Amino acid sequence: MTRDPIQRVAQTTRPGHKRALLIIGAGPAGLSAARAAAQAGWQITVVDDNPAPGGQIWRSGPGAAPQPASRSLQTALAALPHVRLLCGTRVVAAQGTGALLLENAEQAWVQAYGALILCTGARELMLPFPGWTLPGITGAGALQALIKSGLPVRGQRIVLAGSGPLLLAAAASARRAGAHVLRVAEQASAAQIARFTAGLWRWPGKAVQALGLLSTQYRSATHATAALGAQRVEAVQLRHGERDYTLACDRLAVGFGLVPNAELGRLLGCASAQDADGKAVVAVDARQATSLPGVFAAGECTGAGGVERSMAEGRIAGLAATGQAVPQQALAERTHWAAFGKHVAEHFVLAPALRGLARPETIFCRCEDVVFADVAACSGWTEAKLATRCGMGACQGRVCGAAAQHLWGWQAPSPRPPLVPARVGTLGLMAKKPSFTIAPTIDPTHP
Repeated sequence: MTRDPIQRVAQTTRPGHKRALLIIGAGPAGLSAARAAAQAGWQITVVDDNPAPGGQIWRSGPGAAPQPASRSLQTALAALPHVRLLCGTRVVAAQGTGALLLENAEQAWVQAYGALILCTGARELMLPFPGWTLPGITGAGALQALIKSGLPVRGQRIVLAGSGPLLLAAAASARRAGAHVLRVAEQASAAQIARFTAGLWRWPGKAVQALGLLSTQYRSATHATAALGAQRVEAVQLRHGERDYTLACDRLAVGFGLVPNAELGRLLGCASAQDADGKAVVAVDARQATSLPGVFAAGECTGAGGVERSMAEGRIAGLAATGQAVPQQALAERTHWAAFGKHVAEHFVLAPALRGLARPETIFCRCEDVVFADVAACSGWTEAKLATRCGMGACQGRVCGAAAQHLWGWQAPSPRPPLVPARVGTLGLMAKKPSFTIAPTIDPTHP
């Protein structure tokens, strides 16, 4: 007989304890926030759903050593007894005011906090096109993450298509792993790329990085129109200007920019704003504070802007959340890198042609196998869910919802608990109101 999860955990901190800081996300923003906050001596808990810290950009594994900046932050935090890291842990729901319901592979518990910092990052925007659900097709960032985690790609023919600097970074990772990168298809025009490159003088390090990532296989004004194959992807159709051609390949990686992971902030009641692309982000002030007292946000959930901006925002949030002074230098650094994020957004605007890739029979919601024609016939997101079950699968509309917003301007519905699929025992805790914080007695993932 399974014991009640509430009996498998131990009391630690009482709710409302003013010096308990909870950080959601152990990427550049979250780790930077924890390092800055640690100076105040608070009890700090950092939660991340990945098996190891670093987030997407600093992901390490058999195919990639930890980045120096990530290693430095992790080493510093590991030496502090008042900081603990819980990897493989997901946020399921808000548990009243000042507490979250968390779950890992073994148990669930309620974690209270005196201050909260959301560093939930971003995910890739995927747009439907014929064949995009074939095995062997991933997001560009997902391919990079898989390679870092040890996916063997040596000798494989890979095509990358979509938009933004992530395509070049993913292509470089694939080449280092021994893959043959046949094409990097960037949908932005040559004029857009030229203007973007010309403006990089304000960020010399980025200009050097871009030069190092350039490839002879890079093509502007090019996008995928269809993926071909029987059991898995075997070829991709590309369009360059008015010319269509086909490349045989073993893998296809696509990505059309990033979508901020703002769902947790919206669930808590934080006010939202729109980024340069019109996507919903968690709204913050100059101190990274949200509209809710004691709740802060940093990194790409406040708008995509790169690792440097995420680190600057995380530092500011960590200082502000623990009542420390925020130096002017930190604010200036954030402004500098926020301008870079805006520069990227302005020059990699998605072309209108990408809205016409899907055919009536193209799968739109891959979780529920709903085709494009059925969703397009609806007047909005609510009707689509009621009539077709679109967005009611495992991803809870995170993939198809973002695509629907780009294609038709549909606003994503307000998130409801649970935020992620959870065990029945975990859901049972949602109705309980414990008088204390409960947390795992053992933390095997502490660095």
